[in-house]
Amino acid sequence: MTQPDPDAFQVVADPSRRAILQLLSKNNSLAENFDMSRPAVSKHIKILYSAGFISIKDIGRERHCTLKQDGFKELQDWISYFDKFWAGKLKKLETLLNQKTKK
Repeated sequence: MTQPDPDAFQVVADPSRRAILQLLSKNNSLAENFDMSRPAVSKHIKILYSAGFISIKDIGRERHCTLKQDGFKELQDWISYFDKFWAGKLKKLETLLNQKTKK
């Protein structure tokens, strides 16, 4: 039985996974930066991988993770919607204020 793809917002809701993403953006090693077991870090990495936030390349005994844009797209699309929403609201307010100052 296949599991559905995790929701991007559920993935980044976890503080440890957000910290992993931030560390990867700085090309830092992961395991030594967390006060948790390697299996726990591995679980978070699997979730980030399955959601498209990271790619994993096995090099010898190590697994090298890099950020991928795919997982962030859902987040960006959602944020962009509200950016446009608020820009529209602010434009209407600007128009209203300009009309009031002309009177």
